[in-house]
Amino acid sequence: MLEAGTRKRSQPAPPHVIFEALTEPDRDPARPWLLLLDDEQPPRTLRAQSPHLVVWSSIWRKRPDAMVRFDLPSDGAAGTELRWTLLLDEPLPEPSLLGHLRKRLNQLINANLRYTFGQ
Repeated sequence: MLEAGTRKRSQPAPPHVIFEALTEPDRDPARPWLLLLDDEQPPRTLRAQSPHLVVWSSIWRKRPDAMVRFDLPSDGAAGTELRWTLLLDEPLPEPSLLGHLRKRLNQLINANLRYTFGQ
């Protein structure tokens, strides 16, 4: 698999809380964040090492080979330095589709998930 994109951003919650949110995205119906589009599907957790690593299956029906790796180190304070990495088999998609996949992950993780913790 090839690394097709990655982004690192701090999250206000500690690693164990982010870990729970990623492994059980529907656990709190009062704070939904995994809001999928019509061409997307809920991920399955393929690998999890609490509280520092989660690997998802693809959320895209068009790219069932995709995986998303989440590294969740502590930021040294109360939060997490979350890094998502998009992994794809060759051939990589056209630049427009690849840009869409990256943008969606960024929106889901660095916007939706982040906002559920008040930031």
